[in-house]
Amino acid sequence: MTAVPATRLLDTIEGQRLAPQDAERWREWGPYLSERQWGTVREDYSADGDAWAYFPHEQARSRAYRWGEDGLAGFSDKAQRWCLGLALWNERDAILKERLFGLSNAEGNHGEDVKELYFFVDGVPSHAYMRMLYKYPHAAFPYADLIAENARRGLGDAEYEILDTGVFEDNHYCDVTVEYAKHQPDDIFMRVTVHNRSAQPTRLQVLPQLWARNDWSWTFDAPKPSLTLEGDRVLARHHELDDRHLSAWGRDGVQWLFCENESNFAKLGGQPTPGPFKDGINDYVVEGDQGAIRGNAGTKVAARFSLELAGLESQSLYLRFAPVGAPEVNARKLFEQRRQEADDFYAALQQGIADDDARNVQRQALAGLLWSKQLYYFDVNQWLDGDPAQPAPPPERLHMRNTHWRHLSNFDILSMPDTWEYPWYASWDQGFQAVAIALIDPGYAKQQLLLLVKDRFMHPNGQLPAYEWRFDDANPPVHAWASWRVYQQDKALTGVGDMDFLERIFHKLLLNFSWWVNRKDAEGRNLFQGGFLGLDNIALFDRSAALPAGYQLDQADGTAWVAAYALDLMRIGLELAKRNAVYVDIAVKFFEHFLYIAGAINRVDDSAEGLWDEQDLFFYDVLHHPDGQNEPVRLRSIVGLMPLFAVLVLEQREHEGLAGLRERLLGFMHHRPDLAKLVSRWNEPGQGNRLLLALLRGERTKDLLRRMLDDNEFLSAFGVRSLSKAFAEQPLALKMNGDTLCASYQPGESDSRLYGGNSNWRGPLWMPVNYMLIESLREFHRYYADNFSVEYPTGSGYLSSLEEVADSLSARLTRLFLRDENGLRPSMAGYAQLEADPASRDLVLFHEYFHGETGRGLGASHQTGWSALVALLLQPRI
Repeated sequence: MTAVPATRLLDTIEGQRLAPQDAERWREWGPYLSERQWGTVREDYSADGDAWAYFPHEQARSRAYRWGEDGLAGFSDKAQRWCLGLALWNERDAILKERLFGLSNAEGNHGEDVKELYFFVDGVPSHAYMRMLYKYPHAAFPYADLIAENARRGLGDAEYEILDTGVFEDNHYCDVTVEYAKHQPDDIFMRVTVHNRSAQPTRLQVLPQLWARNDWSWTFDAPKPSLTLEGDRVLARHHELDDRHLSAWGRDGVQWLFCENESNFAKLGGQPTPGPFKDGINDYVVEGDQGAIRGNAGTKVAARFSLELAGLESQSLYLRFAPVGAPEVNARKLFEQRRQEADDFYAALQQGIADDDARNVQRQALAGLLWSKQLYYFDVNQWLDGDPAQPAPPPERLHMRNTHWRHLSNFDILSMPDTWEYPWYASWDQGFQAVAIALIDPGYAKQQLLLLVKDRFMHPNGQLPAYEWRFDDANPPVHAWASWRVYQQDKALTGVGDMDFLERIFHKLLLNFSWWVNRKDAEGRNLFQGGFLGLDNIALFDRSAALPAGYQLDQADGTAWVAAYALDLMRIGLELAKRNAVYVDIAVKFFEHFLYIAGAINRVDDSAEGLWDEQDLFFYDVLHHPDGQNEPVRLRSIVGLMPLFAVLVLEQREHEGLAGLRERLLGFMHHRPDLAKLVSRWNEPGQGNRLLLALLRGERTKDLLRRMLDDNEFLSAFGVRSLSKAFAEQPLALKMNGDTLCASYQPGESDSRLYGGNSNWRGPLWMPVNYMLIESLREFHRYYADNFSVEYPTGSGYLSSLEEVADSLSARLTRLFLRDENGLRPSMAGYAQLEADPASRDLVLFHEYFHGETGRGLGASHQTGWSALVALLLQPRI
């Protein structure tokens, strides 16, 4: 069975906050600021669609955002009416550190990349307690060096990271820990603790900030919030909220600095306007510009603390943002209490995990998910047309991206794949994130899945939005897969299955499945295309781009995804049929869809091409040439393993307890015996009198696993590679339209700019597909039990059941994050200085993907979204 939370979880104080009657109040405030709002599609009003160039990092401190806010260690209400964040100045930098720095896609030699050291250390689902850590050097932050050196490096070079610059050598830096604790759902405390890690003294200015999201500059006569100094605290007034007070205190005194969260047009190349502006606090502190701030009012305020730290000394300072009239509270005791409640919550979850390191990794993985929540605000119709109080956007924008998504209007808390590199949702990431976070908060997980099928998200034609750079791209359809697993997690935790959730999402997914069938099966042959499907450079060419005239690509992954989708919907339909027998008919319909796809992918007759290659015993994409030639693209990649995902075991109570089900299945199979023979043992009871539906019969399953479990092909010490290692010595070449296209095994960063160049599917390990392979093997084992074994690893002479293979693959993946026999984490190989430091060695990052040989973390460094699936792999199974 899937990993499930401990039943004591809801009995803890934090667990009680997640009860339906209380959860929304506690979730009203949380870590809902992005790490990066600049460089996003939402803020791009250019004529050429170059979002990175239109709103670069150097403008972020002076230019008001239209569609959201960002900040360092940010916290806000769910509408970002009021935003809390942190600014720092080491008295050497040319600017305040108000937000994380990184390179744009064009600046990085492997695409966009954050160049900072920060860690999401702890948190609970109600956000009653949250903690993160930022490492700030004593020396000037090496902005220019990072830009210049990465520009000098090419695709064959490693990325130049912040640790490579030397600014953290000899521990000449400060650890800045930011904690939030709620006394009540709307009574927010912030504690900033600065620890000088050097033996040398240092000075640091710490400026916690509060500001209002600018929602008044875009229309005429919009009400404007206000911040006003009242004695030793600040009164915050917003027309949509009750009045609040901001207080701040520390060892020494505090200085209040005010400005407006508005654009400084003079600095941006426009006409001067009266200030002060968004960059006023920066200009006053760093440049000494006395006219850049106001003394007692504005829409942005900083509490300025000037710290003098002896060697190895630490100091703490506090803020409180509470409703007017809130009672006195002992802040230190509150933080102790909330942290203890967090410890109790995770102790209940982890009672079956004995290893302290594994507990630490799981807790930080879940903390990363919690810190990755963000307000996502985007009204495409308004964005395309422009705002009444702003200049009209260039007309070219009406012919670029997202013009067919005017219905999309999002103003919701959503989980981000990575809060800096990917500060926007992606539909398949949402599925994996929901499954992972359901371990501790299934209520939020259900909300996330339901959001994407709402009318404000889903296209009228049934398509789910892919991501803001191109909403009409196609992400793999994992929504039904995720919904079923979240339903199971919720049922395991509460003891009651939420049938209403399952029914609501099922009806909307019927529309989405129809979109796939009608839009991605070009000729009605049950062989699907799909394009990009989340795999960036997996193919020899950009699969989202139109192929040359006369060419068409049938995709093994697209076909496998839709087959698995049909089985997932069948599974959900059968569950709903327990309450309403009408769903039996719909479930059988998806059974039929699945069989037609199974027939097509396996070439049931001579009229179909099929995607299974008898020569290589592998599934390949098939390229159709203008002259009628059909050519398998013999690139052995994760694409050819994805048919394993399409597997469903039916329990006896399901196929015998639902009136009419077995008769309907038998009737269809009698009508199409040609399809019946292709599907694995659909009518032969197995372990526990179960039935198996799968794209692969027993021998083909073994053929495919023989490749997958061969360490000369897919099997790595840390999981399953995305491309066979066989292509390291013998790259694949393909001729198309007069050009020769090549692909080779690249275990690390990409060696091409295909699809942006910031990800690589030609060799590294990717957590989400590995997780699904493990789940699929476990599902096969439910049917076969120990009656089906494979050689593992291939060529070893050792036979293992599929359950044993799944357990071993799971252990290989968790090995990425756990300390090895030398006390090092393979995924943290790029952070040797931290690994050697007792104060930092427990810190873990959750990267986008991992080196196919060494396990080193690569790509986005905080893609906890799907790499947090390791939390499920670490959770004991029952």
